Amino acid sequence: MSLLTIFSRFPDDAACIEHLEAIRFGDEPYCPLCGSVTVARKADGHRLGRWNCHACKSSFNVLSGTIFEKTKIPLQKWFLGIGLVLNAKKSLSSHQLARDLDLNQKSAWYVQQRIRAQMATDQRPLLQGILEADETYIGGKPRKANRAEDRQPSKRGRGAENKTKVLGVVERGGNVAAMVTERVRGREIMRFLNESIEPEGSLLVTDEFLGYRGARKMLPHAVVKHAERYVDGEVHTNTIEGFWACLKRAWYGSHHKYTKHFAPLFVAEAAWKYNERRNPDSFGFFLRGCFA
Repeated sequence: MSLLTIFSRFPDDAACIEHLEAIRFGDEPYCPLCGSVTVARKADGHRLGRWNCHACKSSFNVLSGTIFEKTKIPLQKWFLGIGLVLNAKKSLSSHQLARDLDLNQKSAWYVQQRIRAQMATDQRPLLQGILEADETYIGGKPRKANRAEDRQPSKRGRGAENKTKVLGVVERGGNVAAMVTERVRGREIMRFLNESIEPEGSLLVTDEFLGYRGARKMLPHAVVKHAERYVDGEVHTNTIEGFWACLKRAWYGSHHKYTKHFAPLFVAEAAWKYNERRNPDSFGFFLRGCFA
């Protein structure tokens, strides 16, 4: 959804709350704390959208239990922030979001991290079909040192211990699953694959890294030897490499640095956007996911 559409459809908090209530409650409001439908609107002039539950005697609103709960930031800015994040294929920095929404940087960072945390909860069916698995490494020092005294070039790929390690598997023409890992070994790879793919009716394509050998016990496994060629008919890893390119463009172009502690949220953002790349209503899909 474009920013102009968001701005015109949701001009104030009342319009935002009405839209969220339609998503969450539909025609039958209920208490999100106890599940009771014995609820009534609360006569509260200065607080919009408050409800009373006659069962558990609590007061609540549609934001309870969501990323918007207890926020002091206007909901219109939340909606605009969601639109900006979803429309930024290569992500955007908290400083940029702060300038766009007229917030301070810490508030913009808070909004972004709550959005990414919601993306990280997204549950997808197991991947099936022609699957490509690979790993990538984010961050670390530049390959070529800037200072004359640092003559030793930084290690790349699997030899770079100071980088953030990410495992990924993509369904050709479909969705992707990715996760941050401490080690790139056969045990971690197999655990990730077991949690992400449906072996029945699938073919796994990887490079020649020995950590993928255990996959042969799960499903058919094809290997492309990059020392010889990058494509051998249907055997290639170009699709997962394309996803890594999006992830790394966000790092190089927008963020420049994030700690390993927060890396899973940034990876979740990239995966969510990739999976919703063909969805014309990704904004509505995200809001519905907040109440799933």
